[in-house]
Amino acid sequence: MHYQAAEYSWGYYMPSVRSIASDPLERVLRVASESAVVIFSVSSCCMCHAVKRLFCGMGVNPTVYELDQDPRGKEIERALMRLLGNSPGTVPVVFIGGKLIGAMDRVMASHINGTLVPLLKEAGALWL
Repeated sequence: MHYQAAEYSWGYYMPSVRSIASDPLERVLRVASESAVVIFSVSSCCMCHAVKRLFCGMGVNPTVYELDQDPRGKEIERALMRLLGNSPGTVPVVFIGGKLIGAMDRVMASHINGTLVPLLKEAGALWL
């Protein structure tokens, strides 16, 4: 069977010098408010890859913040854990329209129950 590599169209967030000096929770909220869809991810995580593929497959171009590529990524991850109520397995964490949607289970539940597409349209991430 021949596998053809798919093109992915997610953007990567590169922290600026100004953002490195700020509080991790402030950084999370600022990054989350800067794009219609933001995914906090770890590049080697299969669940993160799956959620990125889900959004790209829907025609959404998410901004992806790879925690393992930020020297202060562990601090950001701890801030995300606090936002999620200290649930284990924090990533991926998805924000749509600046609002916390949650981890993979919440994203998939929204997709299955039909509330994900309206959220994406409201945030301006989908036009159809």
